[in-house]
Amino acid sequence: MNKKLLLSLFVLFGASVCLSAADEARLLRFPATNGSEIVFSYAGDLYKVPVTGGEAQRLTSHVGYEMFPRFSPDGKTIAFTGQYDGNTEVYAIPSTGGEPQRLTYTATNARDDLGDRMGPNNIVMAWSPDGKQIVYRNRISSGFSGKLYTVDREGGLPQIIPLPEGGFCSYSPDGKQLAYNRTMREFRTWKYYKGGMADDIWIYNPATKSVENITNNVAQDIFPMWIGDDIFFLSDRDRTMNIFVYNTKTKQTAKVTDFTEYDVKFPSASGNTIVFENGGYIYKMDASTRQPQKVNISLASDNIYARGDIKKGAKYITSVSTSPDGERVAITARGEVFNLPATKGVTKNITRTPGAHERSAQWSPDGKSIAYISDATGETELYLQDAIEGNPVQLTKNNDTYIRSFEWSPDSKTIVYTDRKNRINLLDVASRRVTMLLQDPVSEPQDVTFSPDSKWLTYTRDAENEITIVYVYNIADKKEYPVTDKWYNSSSPVFSTDGKYLIFSSARDFNPTYGWLEWNHVYNNMYGVYIALLAKDTPSPFLQKDAGVDNSTESETPKAVAGKTSGKKDAKTEATPVSLVKFTPEGITERIIKLPVAASYYGSFYSDGKKVYYWGRGGTKVFDLGEQKEETVADGAMMFVTPGSKKATFYKDEQVYVTDIPTGQANLSTSVNLDNMSIPVDYPKEWAQIFDEAWRAYRDGFYLENMHGVDWKAIKQKYAVLLPYAKTRLDLNYIIGEMIGELNCGHAYVNPGETEKPKRIKTGLLGAEISADKSGFFRLEKILTGASWSKELRSPLTEPGIEAKAGDYIVAIDGVPTNSVKNLYALLVGKAGVPTEISLNSKPQLAGARKIVISPIEDEYPLYHYNWVQNNLKKVDEASKGRIGYIYIPDMGPEGLNEFARYFYPQLDKEGLIIDDRANGGGNVSPMILERLSREPYRVTMRRGSTKTGTVPDAVQVGPKVCLINKYSASDGDLFPWGFRALGLGKLIGTRTWGGIVGISGPLPYMDGTDIRVPFFTSYDPKTGQWIIENHGVDPDILIDNDPVKEWNGEDEQLDKAIEEVMKELQNRKPLPPVPAPRDFSK
Repeated sequence: MNKKLLLSLFVLFGASVCLSAADEARLLRFPATNGSEIVFSYAGDLYKVPVTGGEAQRLTSHVGYEMFPRFSPDGKTIAFTGQYDGNTEVYAIPSTGGEPQRLTYTATNARDDLGDRMGPNNIVMAWSPDGKQIVYRNRISSGFSGKLYTVDREGGLPQIIPLPEGGFCSYSPDGKQLAYNRTMREFRTWKYYKGGMADDIWIYNPATKSVENITNNVAQDIFPMWIGDDIFFLSDRDRTMNIFVYNTKTKQTAKVTDFTEYDVKFPSASGNTIVFENGGYIYKMDASTRQPQKVNISLASDNIYARGDIKKGAKYITSVSTSPDGERVAITARGEVFNLPATKGVTKNITRTPGAHERSAQWSPDGKSIAYISDATGETELYLQDAIEGNPVQLTKNNDTYIRSFEWSPDSKTIVYTDRKNRINLLDVASRRVTMLLQDPVSEPQDVTFSPDSKWLTYTRDAENEITIVYVYNIADKKEYPVTDKWYNSSSPVFSTDGKYLIFSSARDFNPTYGWLEWNHVYNNMYGVYIALLAKDTPSPFLQKDAGVDNSTESETPKAVAGKTSGKKDAKTEATPVSLVKFTPEGITERIIKLPVAASYYGSFYSDGKKVYYWGRGGTKVFDLGEQKEETVADGAMMFVTPGSKKATFYKDEQVYVTDIPTGQANLSTSVNLDNMSIPVDYPKEWAQIFDEAWRAYRDGFYLENMHGVDWKAIKQKYAVLLPYAKTRLDLNYIIGEMIGELNCGHAYVNPGETEKPKRIKTGLLGAEISADKSGFFRLEKILTGASWSKELRSPLTEPGIEAKAGDYIVAIDGVPTNSVKNLYALLVGKAGVPTEISLNSKPQLAGARKIVISPIEDEYPLYHYNWVQNNLKKVDEASKGRIGYIYIPDMGPEGLNEFARYFYPQLDKEGLIIDDRANGGGNVSPMILERLSREPYRVTMRRGSTKTGTVPDAVQVGPKVCLINKYSASDGDLFPWGFRALGLGKLIGTRTWGGIVGISGPLPYMDGTDIRVPFFTSYDPKTGQWIIENHGVDPDILIDNDPVKEWNGEDEQLDKAIEEVMKELQNRKPLPPVPAPRDFSK
């Protein structure tokens, strides 16, 4: 296939993949200007060019990404966000170039990359008008919310701007006011957004301690730029993102630019000049004339991250198939197919197509060919290649969707394959004729395999009651037969090679696990290994036997005849005879027997009729039907057998092993040599393929076939023109993100595959708030107490015996005086989790200091969060005199469920309840929580010796409830308040939620590990039959938007209102009736 012309990709990209130094540059990002020059990011480095255009000068060169440059007001310094020292921090360089100076030292954020939808941390936003301070945005957590800080241009401890949250911002010309966004969602791949997080432009006035909304529009109004009496900003109120202007005197808003194809992105201003991105180019605009002009920029770059590379294939293995004789192995890795020797020999890359994605290579059972899936034509098709030499042969043509998987027939004449249109297709290899056997209306059939005689198929598909059923299918008669029934989920069926049995896994072990917090249960580890006896006359392998008695019902070969023929060799009988399958559909469900193995999860079955092999309980096991016992074959290794083969393939710890099919424990001492499996990577071609496959993934998998009304083919063409200009993996991520963002859907995600990035070096934190003293030392202002019983929830300074206290001075770290640095945390770089000596003193001096040893922590957010929850609990308890409970749910995943359980059950004695769903990051457990909150008692219980009554069902909170929501209540955090209202549990208080509920699952396999999530299921209202929530959110019953200044000063207006509402409703609360008067049955 290396000679094959990849037509679909060549038409789009082939003519312009290679750009010379003289070509005009594109994908120029994050521009800033000082009026005479423009600085921008290209391929992760900073470049500078005259504002009139020309050839750009490179300013930085580093494996990390340098971004968000901002000129100082005097034009001599450029502050930017960089990753030089293993963390994303604020740096500064002379505008003429030079060595970067690190200005900030913060925690390493878990979600901190340009390719992440949360965006990078510590984004440089602006300079103060006097040029003394740099404003940047820091996220202490991995969530949406961030705060604005200032740092001196020479470094030092940052100072927070006293606002609870902040995004892009711009000072007024006199520096007395700040125009800002409260949120930042510019890295979300979601255009035309109108949910609860769609922001406005706000003006913060520190003198009057007030905040004013100056745009108040349902669309997104972002990136304020204050020039004179005007505040320019971006808005998509007319769909495409353009520049608008608000006049602070007239309070009128006008549209300035009128781009219709690409959004205006990441603008910034200096003096009277605005620069911005559009379609990958940089434009400039005079704020007075308001006429945008494209800046023609060329540059010379070595494009190091787009150069070809050689990768070791062992890291990228996605499938393994061994030839029937066990001599060779076909391995698919990073989109290429390799033919390797199992022991010694030559390793061959038999595809060599960096612009196509080959996967799932399988040897034919006759050992002559290797089949695989490829998208070389622009669609996934099946290909065949001679095992020794020759060019590939395309077996299928004009396919209209993604081929999910395929399987050879044991006679090597046909291939069965499934696709994303829920079809099972049969391909005749010789004629290349495809026959659709069935198309499921509900979901994709799974686990399709052949019988040993190639005449039957087995697979699973869902019944109407959503139970997964095992079927067998007679190919000649085109007739399907159920093997299992609608009562138990079953999976992974395979025929035994002797044709007698069907082996599968089924969930039939009902062993409840009971809970301690409440009287409830769950079912886990329900699956066992089962055998269906296909023919009615096949005896159970578990028949009890008596010595000297043969229980077999099969016909026997007479001894005399056997003796006469045993010594003869017939060429026709030399080959392993094909086992014909006899199937009796009547009574099949009564011929299912269970292997006596522990309930767990099982799969990857193989059986020769005498032994059953399977993956389960952490390794490959074998059950001997004759001996009726289980034995471990290989711990941690999964076993595969090619149809018709006598060899087994094992995969463990990125190593491949080929052995005889083991009768007991496998010998995995010698692995297949993968060292020679080298993959040549042509990044431009690979990136073009990934882009194309991402587009197809959405075409085939998006939850509505109308693609939200978008012309999906036109969208592909719109963004494909940017592909030749991609010079880093993050460029590709950006292009794909822009494309899928056009669908206006919340969970359209793209996370990059392999990217070059610096090694992260975590800064140690003390779990304390620190100030810089005039002496040059640093003072402990506050120690975060947290939970004494948890190391994750307490400051290391609270460890018993440390005896640190607020007011102490930190005068040295590991013997280095702290007055020798501008920022104390510069001495804690790389110290997270590392024993560190801290010198403390009650005075700002070295003399008399005492030394302690602690291990700094890497994340202070859990401490802040824990203290916030505890303060809310205390506030609610005190305000209600102990009558109201408070529960905060951070997400709808395991941690959120844990937090709900931690606080719900101990507060069942409360008369009312406040559920706080604000900033809930989503997940999938909201139905579990809503079920508990919606319980109504239908019985009350009592017992002698106790005044306490109980309820049935258990764990019922009787009394009024309210739910707090805000713009950060997202995904399942949207669905929770919607369900709260639908179930009539109480009022919703706060602001409109995020508004994204179209769900996702795991990604398709992409060549470089790209993670692209396609929204493919959602919810609607059963009462109205209408769509809900998406791109709007859940509206509150009582709208309360916390005033930022009041919130900064500790006032939570939303929580205050919740307390007020529950207290009001408590006046009408009807408690459970007391225990009745004693019965008297004597009369």
